Amino acid sequence: MTDSTPRGNHPHIDPGELPPISGRKGLIFVVVFLLVAAALAVAGIVPRLRAQKRLAQRTDALALEDVVVRKPTPGPLTQDIVLPGNMFAYVDSPIYARTNGYLEKWYFDIGAHVRKGQLLAVIASPEIDRELAQAKADLATAKSAASFASVQAARYKNLLAQNAVTQQDTESYITQAASTQSQVRSALANVQRLQQLVDFERVYAPFSGTITSRDVDIGTLITAAATELFHLDDEHVMRVYVNVPQVDSPECIPGTPADLTLRQYPGRVFHGRVVRTARAINPSSRTLLVEVDVPNPHGTLVPGDFTEVHFHVKVAPRAMIIPVSSMIFRQQGLRVATVVHGDVIRMVPISIGQDDGKVVQVIDGLNPNSLVVQSPPDSMIAGEKVRVVQPNDDGIPGEPQTSGPAGGQPPAASNPHRGGR
Repeated sequence: MTDSTPRGNHPHIDPGELPPISGRKGLIFVVVFLLVAAALAVAGIVPRLRAQKRLAQRTDALALEDVVVRKPTPGPLTQDIVLPGNMFAYVDSPIYARTNGYLEKWYFDIGAHVRKGQLLAVIASPEIDRELAQAKADLATAKSAASFASVQAARYKNLLAQNAVTQQDTESYITQAASTQSQVRSALANVQRLQQLVDFERVYAPFSGTITSRDVDIGTLITAAATELFHLDDEHVMRVYVNVPQVDSPECIPGTPADLTLRQYPGRVFHGRVVRTARAINPSSRTLLVEVDVPNPHGTLVPGDFTEVHFHVKVAPRAMIIPVSSMIFRQQGLRVATVVHGDVIRMVPISIGQDDGKVVQVIDGLNPNSLVVQSPPDSMIAGEKVRVVQPNDDGIPGEPQTSGPAGGQPPAASNPHRGGR
């Protein structure tokens, strides 16, 4: 029998002649298909969701402000207030002339130490000398007249007892005797006045001290109460006047110890004590004038020195010390940003005491456990969430101090499309 089918060709099969697929096998096929499709979907979607979650966490972490916090330092029981002071001699007096004339001789120059009662200078006053001589002559004349008037009055009293003179003449001589006695007293007062002026020709030291200025020389014309001859300072104790700010004035009371340092004596400290205050605040400078007395037995300190005065004052026991940069100046007053509940900003109003430009003493508003934000930005507000970080050794903020939202460090940003392909 000849085969009519061409070589290389498959026999034609009629679709109607294919064996039918059972219903159970078809169901299994559909289920397998759906499972494969679901597996492929899960393999693509889950990584994307995880990446999106990590991206959201990273975005939230980067959106938070990084802050460095520190607890305030409890202040010491005593603290130094350093203020500038001006030094003066305990007694500072200009020596003026009390009589007119010209300087005949001076005995001490600047820098000389003199004792009370020593002769400093001699003033020549020839006119006063002549006036004194004339006044003495007038006194002698008045005494002679008074003596004669007294004798006449006594004689007339005796004669009146004998009815030898009239009552009127007797009273006239008695009155004349009283008048001449008054003239004697007047002449004596004039002599004493001129004698004092002559005594003023010799100028004596009113107290022991050092001559710090000599403003006249031999031959200088002297005018009473107008020409300063010398300037005398008593330097056994120095007075130091300090203008204490109003905020520190309650601590600077009499008896408060104070130490003095001067640039010309590096390493040396001179001990003094507050002896008195003005007890009134200067309204123009809002300061209290305080006097510190410093013993100066060897004359090391001199008037006019500029010194730094260290007051050892007591401070409030609850005072807290924070950097000046931690304070925020708001319209409502001074504020300090603190972190509460781990990541929430709270603005705390404070009252400050001492301020040396670097650190400030907070006397109200903080406690030892407060977490104070260091160098907060001006835009920081209450209720803002932040991320607390630890500073590196150089003070630059480093790794977070608290855990991230997922319980660890914030994850690195990842491509949201990775793993989905």
